Amino acid sequence: MQFLRESFIVFRRQLRMNLRNPAWVLIGLMQPILYLFLFGPLLKPMAQQLGVANTWTFFVPGMLIQLGMFGAFFAGFGLISEWRDGVIEAERVTPASRTALLMGRLWRDLLQLLVQALVLVGLGYWVGMEAPLGGVVLGVLLTLLVGGACAAASNALALTTKSEDVMAPVINVVMMPVLLLSGILLPMTIGPDWLQRTSDFMPFRWITDGVRSSFVGDFAANGLMWGSIWAVGLFAIALWWGTSTFRKENA
Repeated sequence: MQFLRESFIVFRRQLRMNLRNPAWVLIGLMQPILYLFLFGPLLKPMAQQLGVANTWTFFVPGMLIQLGMFGAFFAGFGLISEWRDGVIEAERVTPASRTALLMGRLWRDLLQLLVQALVLVGLGYWVGMEAPLGGVVLGVLLTLLVGGACAAASNALALTTKSEDVMAPVINVVMMPVLLLSGILLPMTIGPDWLQRTSDFMPFRWITDGVRSSFVGDFAANGLMWGSIWAVGLFAIALWWGTSTFRKENA
C-alpha cells in the first residue's frame, strides 16, 4: 500500500504538469491522425496486394503501435528538465521508493497513451474500420505494454545521458530502423526476401503483426502469441532497466 501511495503522489504531480501544458499530448496525437487521414486512403488500391478486405483494419493497429513507440520514447525529455531543475534531487531526499518515482511517471504516460489510443480507435471506426471489440481491447492492451516499455526505457536513457543533445540523436538512430522494419506502414511480406529476414529480428514487427491479428479477431494466430510474448518481455526488461537507473541515481 505504501508503494501504491507513493506512486500515486508522483502520478498526480506529473498529471497536473501535463494538464497545465497539454501541447505535447496534442502533438503526439496529431501525427498518427495525420497518417490516418493522409496516408491511409493511399492503401485502399493496395488491399488485394496487402491481403486484407479492409485497409483500415490493417492500418489502424500500425498507427497504435507507432503512437505507443514515438509518444513514449520522448517521455524522458521531461525527466531531463526535472533533473536540471532539481526535482529529482528533491525527490531523492524523501523516503519514497525509487521504483515508485518511476512507476508514478509511467502511470502518467500510460494514461496519456490510453486516451490517445481511444481517440485513434474511435476515428478508425468512423472512417470504416471493421474490428471486433474484444480484439480492439487486446490490441490496445498490447499497445500500452509497448508504450510502457518505451517510456521506461526513455526515462532510463534520460537519467543516463542527462542531456537532450545526446538523447535526441540516440532516439532518432533507434526509431528509424524500428519504423521501417516493424511493418507499421506497410507489411514486410511485400518486401524482398532479405528485408523480410532482417525484420524477423525486430521485436516490434511481431508486436505489430500481433495487434493486427487481434483486430481481425484471429486470436489463434502465431503472430498474436509471439507479439504478446515480445510485448510482455520488452516491458519487463525496460521496467527493470528504468528501476535500476532510478536506484543508481540515489546512490
